[in-house]
Amino acid sequence: MIKNDRINDRILQELTNNGRISNSELADKIGLSPSACLRRVQELENSGVIKGYRVILDKELLGQGFVAYVTVGLGEHTKSSQSAFEQAIIKANEVKECHNVTGSFEYILRVETQSLKSYKTFHTDVLGTLPQVSTISTHVVMESAKDDRA
Repeated sequence: MIKNDRINDRILQELTNNGRISNSELADKIGLSPSACLRRVQELENSGVIKGYRVILDKELLGQGFVAYVTVGLGEHTKSSQSAFEQAIIKANEVKECHNVTGSFEYILRVETQSLKSYKTFHTDVLGTLPQVSTISTHVVMESAKDDRA
């Protein structure tokens, strides 16, 4: 278990704000020597606290501006039904997130496509063909007041 202290918290906050910050700049901001800072970052990476680094893309500029949250209910509440559904969803490039949840449906998906028309194709040709699916409800994102992924 990695130690959770003020210095690690500050390192994680700085890296969350800017994953491309140089080690020497990070060390200056945190108040550590570059070697001590690098050692701590490597500990956080090796322990799995830091899972990776990523690039945040402007989906609209790339022609992927349509986003919807889709709730999916399954016809059968069995492990095999869930597994088959999840395996199909993993293969669907349009699905960026898939969460198994409690409540009146089994899954929430975040789906990104180029347009409403391309979403309709995904809805019909992917979700609509899965035998496990009994209900689909689509919630189109019109605007995001807050999105910590960006």
